[in-house]
Amino acid sequence: MNWLSQLFTPKPKENIDPMNKFLIVGLGNIGAEYVNTRHNIGFKILDFFARQESLSFETVKLGALAEYKFKGKTFFLLKPNTYMNLSGKAVKFWMDKENIPLENMLVITDDLNLSFGSIRIKPKGSDGGHNGLKNINLILNTNNYARFRFGISDAFKKGQQVNYVLGEWDDAENTKLPERLALSSEIIKSFGTAGLENTMNLFNGK
Repeated sequence: MNWLSQLFTPKPKENIDPMNKFLIVGLGNIGAEYVNTRHNIGFKILDFFARQESLSFETVKLGALAEYKFKGKTFFLLKPNTYMNLSGKAVKFWMDKENIPLENMLVITDDLNLSFGSIRIKPKGSDGGHNGLKNINLILNTNNYARFRFGISDAFKKGQQVNYVLGEWDDAENTKLPERLALSSEIIKSFGTAGLENTMNLFNGK
């Protein structure tokens, strides 16, 4: 093989041990009208993380994907573009494509049952009425995967839940969000490097 052919020969894809690969799924809805809504906190956290680490999202099948390498681990940051209630389709596709074990997946979602900015990381659990988690549970046929719930509080009047969840952050929340987003980025790194149990111990309740 001469130097010219070597120059244009694509490099083989790096062979990464599946146990060193992590799928971080931020749940949200696509479209400019949803960007700053409470329901899109999963997208917002991944966007913040990407800016902080100078990563770019690439439009791929069923979503937008960014790849991040840290301490020998490879993180795939996924924002499904299927809308919230069909999130499982994108999750299943990228788990299979990248051969990522279930225990190496973390799903980031909003939670009405937690006060604003509160964090709860759990190894498994019910969908809690969340349509994104409901569809992931259905498609994967299990709820035995880690989830990172970000509190958005339940400060809405009776019958106003949908408007509240799909409403934009208020001024007080916007003031506090940067610190919460920075903490969320540390949680993502910790999940892949320190493990779920240590991450729960370090960050739950913060």
